[in-house]
Amino acid sequence: MNMKLHPTSSSILILFFLGAIQTKLAHADVVQVAVAANFEPTLRAMTAGFEHRSGHQISITSGATGRFYQQIRRGAPFDVLLAADSSTPAGLGQEGLGLPGTRFTYATGHLALWSREAGYVDAEGGILQHGQFQHLAIANPLTAPYGAAALAVMQQLGIHEQLHERIVQGESIAQAYQFVASGNAELGFVALSQIMVDGQLTSGSAWIVPDAMHQPIRQDAILLQPGASNPAAKALLDYLRTDDARKTMAAYGYTP
Repeated sequence: MNMKLHPTSSSILILFFLGAIQTKLAHADVVQVAVAANFEPTLRAMTAGFEHRSGHQISITSGATGRFYQQIRRGAPFDVLLAADSSTPAGLGQEGLGLPGTRFTYATGHLALWSREAGYVDAEGGILQHGQFQHLAIANPLTAPYGAAALAVMQQLGIHEQLHERIVQGESIAQAYQFVASGNAELGFVALSQIMVDGQLTSGSAWIVPDAMHQPIRQDAILLQPGASNPAAKALLDYLRTDDARKTMAAYGYTP
């Protein structure tokens, strides 16, 4: 038997669904996230899952961790910092700009020497000492933890001085990656997460630097003062601990 809705019944249903949507939107908050450049693609890959699971939305600003530190100290209204190190969130906590008890390591990053050309970088990184190249890209060691790790590797190998004039320095690891991806540098130190998905290189050739050659790249998150009363900020930090988030991080070359 077919049922026909009277106009008044249809109107009531439409109003009901519109009201449900408005109620959901009214309870949706936006979390303003300052995220280290190396982790931005991974965070964007998590966005749909986070928004579906929490009902909240996320606004992403990426850059160098050191730059974010200065901006937050000057009052930048970020709710959450996802740093590329552990010392910056620790410092913000000590200065009262981050909330006590909210800092934790969400991922451990890994460094790689990469070229966009297949077969260009050998599996042991010997090209650094014996290869013919004009430019080596790294992130700024003073503001980017991956740049500091790259510097430590070159110093340990005893080649920093001989390579000094060939180094091109990006403000962040994202810019260092772009120097290589665009061909402006033949090779560069990048985050493994920038060149790997599901355990496979996306292009080119790479040497995955042994973790023992530099300080661990422990990446910490912290809830900042502007996010203290924002449910979306707390929801994001909770989401980073879920199995779904950990699987995404592992696929992008991190140790969750």
